[in-house]
Amino acid sequence: MFDQEDGELNVVIGVLFGVIALVIALVIGIATWKLGAANAAPTAETVTGEFVEVVEIGEPLVKFYFGVGETALPADAAADVAIVVAELEAAPEKKALLSGFHDETGGAAVNAEVSKNRALSVREALLAAGVPAERVLLRRPAVTLGGGDAAEARRVEVRVQ
Repeated sequence: MFDQEDGELNVVIGVLFGVIALVIALVIGIATWKLGAANAAPTAETVTGEFVEVVEIGEPLVKFYFGVGETALPADAAADVAIVVAELEAAPEKKALLSGFHDETGGAAVNAEVSKNRALSVREALLAAGVPAERVLLRRPAVTLGGGDAAEARRVEVRVQ
C-alpha cells in the first residue's frame, strides 16, 4: 500500500520539478530576448527622428553648446559639423548618435522639449551637410540634466559609433 502512495508522490514531485524547470527556462528566455532587443542595431523604423535606445560608446566626438532656452544651432557650429561629417565619411559603417541636455532653469516638460529640439537642430545640420538620415540617430540620455555648470549643461553630444 505504501509502494502505491510512494509511486504517486514521485509522479507529483516529477511534474512539480518539470513545471519549475519550464518557468525558469521561460524567465531566462524572456530576459535574453529583452537584452538582445536592447542591444540590437537600429532598424530603418527607428531612424526617422524618433529617439532610439542605443548604448553610448566612448566619449563624445563633439559637443554643441546653446544659449538659455535656445534651440537654434550656434553660428560657430559649422566646424563641429564638418568634424562629424569627416568622421562618418571615414567610417561608412558607423552612425552619429546625438544626445541633448539642458540646465536647471525652467520646468521639466519645457526642458525635455528644449533638449529634444537642440538635438533635432544638430540632426538637421548634419542632414544638410549630406549625411544620410539613417546614419543620424537621436538618443534620449538617461539623465538630460547636464551637470553643475549651466553653460556646459545646455549642449548636444555627438558620438560616432
